[in-house]
Amino acid sequence: MKKIILSVALIVVACANSYSQLYITRTGYISFFSQMPLEDIKADNNQVYAVIDAGKKNIAFTLLLKSFLFPKELQQEHFNENYVESDKYPKSNFTGSYAGDVQLDKDGVYKILVKGNLTIHGVTKPVETPATLEVKGGKLIGNCVFTLQPEDYNISIPSVVRDKIAKQVTVTVKIECNPSK
Repeated sequence: MKKIILSVALIVVACANSYSQLYITRTGYISFFSQMPLEDIKADNNQVYAVIDAGKKNIAFTLLLKSFLFPKELQQEHFNENYVESDKYPKSNFTGSYAGDVQLDKDGVYKILVKGNLTIHGVTKPVETPATLEVKGGKLIGNCVFTLQPEDYNISIPSVVRDKIAKQVTVTVKIECNPSK
């Protein structure tokens, strides 16, 4: 009888955990890069908040656009004032889900497909990209690289510099999430 009660209790705990296995970080990393003949444009943001619900396979990110750091102060100023208008649109976020089998109890790198909605500059667009989720020492480490076009998010490029700025930007995402307690 004790074995049956113990077995039922373990199943209940396992099921409850599978529906709410949250992993979080406040120090995720997102960068973007645009290679141009005259000057490359690169910015890094190490203040990305991310949550992964491994039980439901949901994922969400949010970040302040002013937290992107550029090597040149003028690039940062133009980015915030002229392009993303970070005073008017201070945040960017992504909400979505992922498909693929990830064994939380077994360290390894797992290929997944992330789908969801990305909001930048007040415009929300669907995004779908391959990614990896690594289980390592109880943590979830996510990585992906994708491209986006600023014009898809109503980010206007002045005609004076339009030919000097790439039409596509490469975005890199790296997050290391710890189990929520």
